[in-house]
Amino acid sequence: MFAVENGLQGDPRLKAISDAIRVIPHFPKTGIMFQDITTLLLDPVAFKHVVDIFVDRYKHMNISLVAGVEARGFIFGPPIALAIGAKFVPLRKPGKLPGRVISEEYELEYGSDRLEMSVEAVKSDERALIIDDLVATGGTLSASINLLERAGAEVVECACVVGLPKFKGQCKLKGKPLYVLVEPREFDDITLYN
Repeated sequence: MFAVENGLQGDPRLKAISDAIRVIPHFPKTGIMFQDITTLLLDPVAFKHVVDIFVDRYKHMNISLVAGVEARGFIFGPPIALAIGAKFVPLRKPGKLPGRVISEEYELEYGSDRLEMSVEAVKSDERALIIDDLVATGGTLSASINLLERAGAEVVECACVVGLPKFKGQCKLKGKPLYVLVEPREFDDITLYN
């Protein structure tokens, strides 16, 4: 579900967030309109809006664990976790975590990848939120759900700053709700940054 479908229709914070995201055409390959959150991070007001909206949504859901997907989930996850009194768990690319890990492979448009998580990071029956910057196919978030559930966590919801329009409505990934702040912007809608 998109934020505008859940009580935030007309909220000026959503426009500020959307306007702060730069679109890079044909990156990393032809036909992709890359949603670059770097410019969002350079705008402290828009960045704060992202964190505030997510904190308002999750502060009363008894979330004990916020899992961030490498790498941009690491940007949004920690401030949300701190604000709601939860721990932060990084979901990493292969070979980045010391100690024992569990892993989950997933398919991409152009191949496959894998996420890993420390086996000590999650306790059975913890309530988890998964955060990432963008959902395009749902593959990375689905792998994240699998990892956390294998460790015994209850995934409450997945959250992303940007999501493709196909995720509007009561969309579920592996049976879990998805909450998205804004749709991707098209190249026509933007001002180029030099």
